[in-house]
Formats: sequence, C-alpha cells, structure tokens
Amino acid sequence: MKKLLRLAVFVAGSLTAVNILAAEAPKELNLGILGGQNATQQIGDNMCVKTFFDKELNVDTKLRNSSDYSGVIQGLLGGKVDVVLSMSPSSFASVYLNNPKAVDIAGIVVDDTDQSRGYHSVVVVKADSPYKKLEDLKGTAFGFADPDSTSGYLIPNAAFKKMFGGSTDDKYNGFFSSTTFSGGHEQDILGVINGQFAGAVAWASMIGDRETGYTSGAFTRMMRMGHPDLMKQLRIIWESPLIPNGPILVSNSMPADFKAKVVAAIHKLDKDDHACFVKAVGGKQHIGTATLADYQQIIDMKKELTQGGR
Repeated sequence: MKKLLRLAVFVAGSLTAVNILAAEAPKELNLGILGGQNATQQIGDNMCVKTFFDKELNVDTKLRNSSDYSGVIQGLLGGKVDVVLSMSPSSFASVYLNNPKAVDIAGIVVDDTDQSRGYHSVVVVKADSPYKKLEDLKGTAFGFADPDSTSGYLIPNAAFKKMFGGSTDDKYNGFFSSTTFSGGHEQDILGVINGQFAGAVAWASMIGDRETGYTSGAFTRMMRMGHPDLMKQLRIIWESPLIPNGPILVSNSMPADFKAKVVAAIHKLDKDDHACFVKAVGGKQHIGTATLADYQQIIDMKKELTQGGR
C-alpha cells in the first residue's frame, strides 16, 4: 500500500511538472532583424517567416526590426530578442563578449551556388568617378555602415589602419577628409550615388552574376527594391578577404525544450519553404553547421577594437 501511495504521489508530481512546463511554453516569439536596410523591405521579407513560425510553434511571432545593429545586440542580451536568422558576425561578437552564455549558434548560412560559407566587404564608388583604387580616395569623404557591422566597419577599419595608419578618430592619419557612419549598407550605397560619399563600404557574396548583384548581399536586396540598374551606377575598387557568413542565433533565455523546438522550426523553414528562408536571409543560402570556432577571429578582432579604441 505504501509503495502504491508513493507511486501515486510520484505520478501526480510528474504530471504537475509536465503541466507547469506546458503552461510556461511561450506564446510569443521575438524575431530580431538587423537595421541597415530599408525597414519596409525587411519587414516584408520576414512576414513569411512569421507565418511559418506562428503555425509551426503555435506562437505570435513579433518582428523586432531595429534601426541599427545595437538594438538587436541589446535585445539578445536583455532577453527581448529570441531568434536572429542572419546576425552580423561582429554583432555576435559584441553579444558574446558581453555574455558568452546569452545565445547559442544554431547554424551558419551557406551559399546554394557553390557551398561557400563567407562573404566580402567591398568599397564602392560611382561608376563614372575617377577612383580606381583605395589610394585614389585620399582627401575625400568616406562612408561606413554601422559600428557593429562586420563588412561595414570591423573589417575595412582593420584594413585601413594597416594601409594608412591612425583610426576613424583621426580619419586614418587624415587620409580621408571625413569618415561617417551612415547607419547601414543601403545608406552607404545611396550616399555614393547621391554624392555624399566618394567611397563607402557594402557587402556581397561576390559569387554569381555581377549585373544581378551577386547571389547575396546589399546590392541584390536594393535591386529587388526598385534599383534595377544599380550595378551600372557603381564600381567596386576594393574587396576584403573572406568573412564568415553570419550565424543563426537563438537566445538561451527561452525554456530549453521550447528553444529546441525553435531550432527545429528554423531548419524546417529552410527545407520546407526555402524561398522564404532565402528572402529572409537576403540571399540564395541554406543552413550549415557552425561552432564558436568559426567566429573566433572576429571575436578577437572585436575585443581588440573595443579595448584599444577605434
């Protein structure tokens, strides 16, 4: 009789625990979207993700579009953002350096065309300008994207410091007449076209057809939003070494069982509605495996930058 009583208590306790866990299952999922592109386009590109997650996870997915990269960083650190499908590696480094346990890497985007796992920072100028190489930009106004952008600041900043000395604070030993953070890659490109900057940085896979803006990057996004002749207006005069594609991040502030379901849903989205996934991440890409080691060099660079100043 005592054994039966203990068993009944155990079963009742287990059922209570299960019910508590079920009751705690989140009814809302916060999808973080990095700034730096047209906000209307970014929301539109992720509406299919919301529809998919709402149905798959029985949640109300909120699209947390930030005007800058810092908003998503702070969202992940503060538990206000649960998922980012395509995070800037430099922004991930900021999250990791602030709290190594804040997020898990759920994967990396991989190019559908050639299976490459990286992209490039590029410097663009107007196609009809006299500038053919970086050295030609001496004495001109230059545009960076965002302080937490990898291709839009971290990588070109390191290259410019090596080439010209100094930092953004002194315009690289006075090489540029001015250096400005425009707020994003689209703003950089438009700044060049409109004459605000002689040169500025953007990002591209540098794979595929140049005239269509390559397989992924800032160019192809803009071409889809009413700039079909964009590549005829620009010339690329500098290209960085390969940068690892952005990680897919999930917050550790979610309950562990729900987080596992979210990760599974992300992979299912890639497989079951690949067109939606491509639209959301901004290129013809799918999910590959990734670990912290893939981003260690970026983390080290970000740590040196934040400790040593700009």
